[in-house]
Amino acid sequence: MRIAVMGSGGVGGYFGGRLAMAGHDVCFIARGEHLRAIRQNGLQVESINGDFVVFPAEAKDDLENVGTVELAIVSVKTWQLAEAAQQMRPLVGPETIVLPLLNGVEAADELAKALPPAQIIGGLCRIIAYVEAPGRIRHSGMEPSLVFGELDSRLSERVKTLKDALGRAGIQAEIASDVRAALWRKFMLISTWGGIGAITHAPIGVWRNITGTRAMAEASLRETLAVAREHGVALSGELVADSMTFFDELPPDGTTSMQRDIQEGRPSELESQSGAVVRLGSEAGVPTPTHSFFYYGLIPRERMARSEGSI
Repeated sequence: MRIAVMGSGGVGGYFGGRLAMAGHDVCFIARGEHLRAIRQNGLQVESINGDFVVFPAEAKDDLENVGTVELAIVSVKTWQLAEAAQQMRPLVGPETIVLPLLNGVEAADELAKALPPAQIIGGLCRIIAYVEAPGRIRHSGMEPSLVFGELDSRLSERVKTLKDALGRAGIQAEIASDVRAALWRKFMLISTWGGIGAITHAPIGVWRNITGTRAMAEASLRETLAVAREHGVALSGELVADSMTFFDELPPDGTTSMQRDIQEGRPSELESQSGAVVRLGSEAGVPTPTHSFFYYGLIPRERMARSEGSI
């Protein structure tokens, strides 16, 4: 299978690397020092499931020279998605599957503004991974898996074919019967974990064991659940308790990409996480005081990271 990975960071680098090691023809889209390191030394992945190196690795920053692909994995940051979607047009033909693996619940809709909607499916990943150094991905926690499906909930041949290809590459993959509900379930988790982690500057093993921040997490989860329901997404009320159990089982040093970006002064996914809960809640008439606290407490740092603030 000819595959392009749009955004070869922790997520794209790991899953694209596994597919390349399984014999698929993978092109990693990257830039800067990361691109140069992949070209020179291959893509190096340090994983709790075993290290590996994709060498030689095809890596490019000019999408015009990649050609049409069968699978385009989109794993850029959410704030980069609108530009990435425009750049991806040369990759997408009538048989291409566009698989977004981003945080949040609006990636497919954003991609459809620039790409043929019929080529886009819904998707999400579960993994703790990041770029440790140029050309080197670190998978530090969580059993990696993908969940995806047609946005209209059909069980199509193309998603069954994709599941088979991922399975042969040793990647846990699940076809969701309702991928939008699956996206919101993850959104509940990541927006809560990212918001509390960024506000407290603490790993999950610290804030989940403090009464006040634990209560804040539960309130955050309930808010997102209420917003989802008002937007027509069928989610069980048991998800709040299930999500807290999930948090309790994570490695204690775990952090989210949004938390790390904010702490290190980089642009983050704040707008598509707590910002999205606040915005979508306002549209639906659902109060979101906890996410409003996260969002408005963090937006000054976000503006400074994007050089939009003033001193």
